[in-house]
Amino acid sequence: MAGRLRGTAVVIVIAVALSGCGAVSERRDDVRAATVAFEKALGARDYARVCRGLAPATVEELEQSAGAPCAQALGEESLKPGGAVRVVDVYGNQARAVLAEDTLFLSHFSAGWKVVAAGCTPRPGTPYQCQVKGG
Repeated sequence: MAGRLRGTAVVIVIAVALSGCGAVSERRDDVRAATVAFEKALGARDYARVCRGLAPATVEELEQSAGAPCAQALGEESLKPGGAVRVVDVYGNQARAVLAEDTLFLSHFSAGWKVVAAGCTPRPGTPYQCQVKGG
């Protein structure tokens, strides 16, 4: 009886571990898809679509800083596509997507993953410097 209980416990632990990996893998795939969609829109200069991929606070900050609607502000920002996605890290509702020539930071909202900051370059010993970011 004790052996059967231990075996059941092991099966439960493995099932929980595998379901957790699936959830992380799925979230990583969702972040990658949001990043690719954002980059495609940016490459096509479809700034209205790029704005839909931004987090609400990022849109607000961009519009306030530029004194213009999001799409117009992005057109003036000269944000360039970052290339292929190299690495995606997911930490709960936050994520980082490292591209060939850019780093994006994303957050999960009820409408899906949205870009919180873009045009980010690492600076040793200090936070990333981002061209577009939320407040």
